[in-house]
Amino acid sequence: MPEESSVSASHLSVAMTTDEFQSTGANAVTSASSSHSADFYFQSAVVVIGVVGAAANALILYAMIASKQHRKQLLIFNQNVFDLCSSLLLIVTYAVKLCGVRLTGLLGYWLCMLLLNENLLWCSINGSVVNLLSITVERYLKVVYPTKSKNWLRAWVMWSTMAFAWIAGVVYNMTVGFLTSAVVDGVCYGYVMWKSQVAAVAHGIWNFTTFLVVVVFIFIFCYGRILFVIRRQASVMASHGNQGPSATQAL
Repeated sequence: MPEESSVSASHLSVAMTTDEFQSTGANAVTSASSSHSADFYFQSAVVVIGVVGAAANALILYAMIASKQHRKQLLIFNQNVFDLCSSLLLIVTYAVKLCGVRLTGLLGYWLCMLLLNENLLWCSINGSVVNLLSITVERYLKVVYPTKSKNWLRAWVMWSTMAFAWIAGVVYNMTVGFLTSAVVDGVCYGYVMWKSQVAAVAHGIWNFTTFLVVVVFIFIFCYGRILFVIRRQASVMASHGNQGPSATQAL
């Protein structure tokens, strides 16, 4: 009897262990399936957003060209070109991700370096940020220094600024993207292959400071000054308007 009890307990323990293993495996498969489903819906939603953005920006560009405003508003036209490129690259990048291609050979390497690590997309986005800052500074100079800005904001300056926005975005992201991305076992790992943790942290701090802190500071300073000048001009005009009727009555 004791031997039978021991054998029964052993069989029960094995059965319970097997059930737990099967249950854990089933939970892992379910979790992986739900995660894949969530990624699919997210990526599909991003593609839809990209399509809407591309259509809207294409319409704006068409309107600017038809009205010939693209020659007068160079930086704004360039901004819409950036936004159109970002929308198109968003569509292409996430459409490729939806395909779930296993990366092999030279084609897989270039797909990872240009699309799957979102390198080209961020080239356009960061270039757009630089161009947006240029628009802010241009508006600041025109409002705060209306006379001097006519000499400062010449055609060659505007074209050089537009070119710098494209070059800066491409050079920065291509350099970082190629140095920190790699294909491992058919999977693309973007912006994670740093030489050291110190380099990763230093770049994170620099990127946060450059593309957020500095950008916000310039926006606040320039538009704050613009608002101050506009209010001062409005108060001066209002004071002249109040003096007009009283002067007329005195006559």
